[in-house]
Amino acid sequence: MNTFLKGSLTAGVVSLMATTAMSQEIGATFSRFDDNWLTVLRTGMVEYAETIDGLSYQQVDASDDLAKQIDQVKNFVAQGVDAIIVNIVDTSAGAAVSAAAGDVPLVYVNREPDNVNELPPTQAFVASNEIESGTLSAFEVCKNLRAAGLGNGARGYLMNGQLTNQAAVQRSKDVHDVIGMDMCNFMEIIAEAPANWSRDEAQDLMTNWMSSGEPFDFVLANNDEMAIGAIQAMKAAGMDMADVQVGGVDASQDALLVMAAGDYDVTVFQDSVGQGTGSIDAALKLIAGEDVDSKVYIPFVLVTPDNMGDFLDKN
Repeated sequence: MNTFLKGSLTAGVVSLMATTAMSQEIGATFSRFDDNWLTVLRTGMVEYAETIDGLSYQQVDASDDLAKQIDQVKNFVAQGVDAIIVNIVDTSAGAAVSAAAGDVPLVYVNREPDNVNELPPTQAFVASNEIESGTLSAFEVCKNLRAAGLGNGARGYLMNGQLTNQAAVQRSKDVHDVIGMDMCNFMEIIAEAPANWSRDEAQDLMTNWMSSGEPFDFVLANNDEMAIGAIQAMKAAGMDMADVQVGGVDASQDALLVMAAGDYDVTVFQDSVGQGTGSIDAALKLIAGEDVDSKVYIPFVLVTPDNMGDFLDKN
């Protein structure tokens, strides 16, 4: 018998209740519900869970509060769920979250916990390898700058996501690693600062940077939302977007619209559907006592104006 949707995403809790006698229950806690990319991920997981007979699925909002998230994990355990999925608030707190789950199978999704190399057999991590994300974006911008005749020197800015998030730290490291390559060492970072994945914060940060009057040739951001905020600030200042390279990560639908308008140069597709369905599949395998790789990686894919049409309606 099919499961059905109970509640709404915006209400903060979504439950899919199965009516079969042999039901399984998965509880999921997400770092925050007010994140556009995570909303796509969560929605896809709800839709996928609906297709699985006998599955009861619920998801809750940790509101960027680690203590709250740990309590949510403990509450899931007390409720007797069969498995837990965690999009972790603070990636440096993996040991505490893993301990809170006890013997209940747990799958981390999207954000890599710091204890990923010490996970017990009942736990796994499903995401994309962040070494690819920032590297693909920064290297493509490097090539574009060279093609534009700036191989003798180009200056720009780097926007970080939340620094409590492993993905933000790794994506920024990727950028610095690319700039350290012989082919790209003509690139210089004028300044870098966190805009916390936020379009509004990135717009404010970019506006502040531009107020210095420093000339620049590129902006690299840890995600699309910050890249879009930077673009909005530059356009508001009357800049010609043909004169600056902008790179980010996610290939969100909003980002692809900005790219189609000619204002955004490079992004990287992060497969929300693959990560979401993969985390549920991994949880179900752990419930069944099957072996699951401790790290399950969903590939990143470079997206430019040449191939952006392949990614419409995917995130």
